[in-house]
Amino acid sequence: MTSRADLLRMRRLAHAIDGERDETPGDVARRLLATQAQDFAAACWALALRTTRATRADVLADLDAGTIVRSWPMRGTLHFVPPEDLRWMLSVTTARMVAGLAARHRQLELESPDFVRARDLVTDALSGGRSIGRAEVMELWEQAGISTTGQRGYHLIYFLAQTGVICWGPTLRTQQALVLLDEWAPSSRHLEPDEAWGEFLLRYLRGHGPATIKDFVWWTKGTVAGAKTALGVLGDAVTTLEVDGVPYLVTAELADRAASTPQTRKEREAVHLLPAFDEYLLGYQDRRAVLDDEHFERIVPGGNGIFQPTIVARGRVVGTWRRPGGDGRVDLQPFVPLTATQEQAAGRAAEAYRRFAI
Repeated sequence: MTSRADLLRMRRLAHAIDGERDETPGDVARRLLATQAQDFAAACWALALRTTRATRADVLADLDAGTIVRSWPMRGTLHFVPPEDLRWMLSVTTARMVAGLAARHRQLELESPDFVRARDLVTDALSGGRSIGRAEVMELWEQAGISTTGQRGYHLIYFLAQTGVICWGPTLRTQQALVLLDEWAPSSRHLEPDEAWGEFLLRYLRGHGPATIKDFVWWTKGTVAGAKTALGVLGDAVTTLEVDGVPYLVTAELADRAASTPQTRKEREAVHLLPAFDEYLLGYQDRRAVLDDEHFERIVPGGNGIFQPTIVARGRVVGTWRRPGGDGRVDLQPFVPLTATQEQAAGRAAEAYRRFAI
């Protein structure tokens, strides 16, 4: 039977939090497949901290180069994704996501002709490699007689992104501009439905494993049937291990890497400052492996859905942190006092964040 410590170590290796890190932010995006990114600044740190030495400028450069795009591939939540993977991800998730919004669209009095007109206007405005900010696209629609009030504008953007017309591309001020997906990311992988399910699960496990079927279904907002199809496609590429009586899926490659790579003292003593909404915590339906129930209120105060940045030691969430000013300084708020060794490691992590932030 696999221990909880073994599970957490494999997850840290999969996430590139410990062990071998990736060279570029784009490499991290491919490793994780989808990195939660509704908080733009936090998501940029999520990519950078998993690299060998990437700066914030490196992350923005990969966005400007189209190496990473931002869209709603699943769960109705913004994620950073590799551009070549976005279309096949949408082929799995779009139908369910759009169907789930039908009632809300009726409330907003958004009908098919509204989406068609909004699409045509945006396509004309962006064709030829152009980009446009959120405020500008809202103005474009308003001038054409399409009301964007009462969340109508948001739902128009979301629908056009969900159906593969647009995505968030190059940086614009403190966020990103909208571009046509076909122009910004012309190269794309085509996968048949069963292949897409298999790729979805394989890539999830490569960047998040070990994880349960329920974790995967929650992460994709997919179906158990889709997950079973994926398992059939993957065959021996995925194996099962048991922790505390719970079966977890893991790629054979990750299991072999963890078994063949001795844990170093540096790894055992490492402390990580993960951003708000980081995949290490949010990438699972069941988070008890990394976070005690009694501390959940500290991570999501009032249950408002806003996840705080976390301090992680030996794979467990042991506190939160915040940046009180604009100079990159970090205020640590551990659940219990850190050891002297952990304080030193946290100081090094804070310095890494300071270099990223300034």
